[in-house]
Amino acid sequence: MHYALRQPAQVEEGRQYPAIFLMHGLGSNEQDLLPLLDELEDVYVFSIRGPLSQPPGFAFFTIQGFGNPHRPVFEETVEKITDFIDYACSHYSVDPGRLYTMGFSQGAILAMTLGLSLNGRIKGAAALSGYIPSFVQEAYPEKLAYPLSLFISHGETDPIFPLSWGEANTKFFKKREADVVFHIDPSGHAVSQAVQKNLIQWFQAINNGGEK
Repeated sequence: MHYALRQPAQVEEGRQYPAIFLMHGLGSNEQDLLPLLDELEDVYVFSIRGPLSQPPGFAFFTIQGFGNPHRPVFEETVEKITDFIDYACSHYSVDPGRLYTMGFSQGAILAMTLGLSLNGRIKGAAALSGYIPSFVQEAYPEKLAYPLSLFISHGETDPIFPLSWGEANTKFFKKREADVVFHIDPSGHAVSQAVQKNLIQWFQAINNGGEK
């Protein structure tokens, strides 16, 4: 997969670093969300480009209706990203115990899905303005097998995905005993500075003390 890489300023031999797998929204690209993580140090950020053309940028999957991805395309993309995570872990000094997924809109949908499908490998998922497809929800009806932390944010006036979807994401994960932080932002379908600040604080808090 095409990706932009931001790595620690100085990679020390024998040291492993946390890694964030970052996924953009519909019609955007791998450069879009990188500035949100400018404050983070000593972390690998793999910003992944969606595999499908969606002018002026790219997409991760197609949809067949409101809140309803084409399942075969969606699942193929989940598999591709899973393979890419395996690749990153084998080619870079990545700590397999500190893997995180993060995304906006389509990327948020995938970040949560990967947190579920790779439960036990993903330490935390940050979902900015997304939802969990119904077929994904149906596949995970029980308590998660391993601890998972979630940062979920949603715009109060989001004109694309209603706030109730963000609230439903939170209820879904809390019901499965995940550790969830939920922020309602006065913005629309966007990421505000307040959300960015809270996101950085969340990441630093759950990542603290995990270095090998």
